[in-house]
Amino acid sequence: MKGILNYIRKEEWSPYVAGTLLGLVGIAAVWISNNLLGASGAFENVAGMIGKTVAPALFDNMYFNFIMPPGITYGVMLVIGLFFGGMLGAATSGTLQWGKKGSANSDEQWKRIFGPQTWKRWLIAFVGAIILEYAAGIAGGCTSGLAISGGMLLAPAAFLFIMGMFASGILTALVIYRNRY
Repeated sequence: MKGILNYIRKEEWSPYVAGTLLGLVGIAAVWISNNLLGASGAFENVAGMIGKTVAPALFDNMYFNFIMPPGITYGVMLVIGLFFGGMLGAATSGTLQWGKKGSANSDEQWKRIFGPQTWKRWLIAFVGAIILEYAAGIAGGCTSGLAISGGMLLAPAAFLFIMGMFASGILTALVIYRNRY
């Protein structure tokens, strides 16, 4: 038991262990909740909930009434669980730096590439997240929904997405890092 606890506290895990556990979590999610893992719709659910409160006529449409219903859905609960699970993982590995001076996106590699301005790194991360969310809508799901859950179902779209994700990651790394890495 002590060995398992020591492993959980490690900062980095074997990809084989992490992948196996992710597969088991995916199976457990379907078995317990009858839902696949997928979080990209959660933001639309919350936006629709806020929008129907603020401007009900504007959000009374096909998309928010039938496709992406507003409210606290399974996806919203999954995103909340991902946030707290990530915090728990960082806390158990001793890497949680929430609120510590200099912890706001202060990675040395980011500083070398994008400069020392914290606001610039946060802006790049925010814009990147918006692009990712938009692309997830076009692709029919996010990494967890399309790649992981779609892969569990052997959906061809999942494997096309995974290939595109790796290809775009390699291209992005080449553009950003050039010949330095």
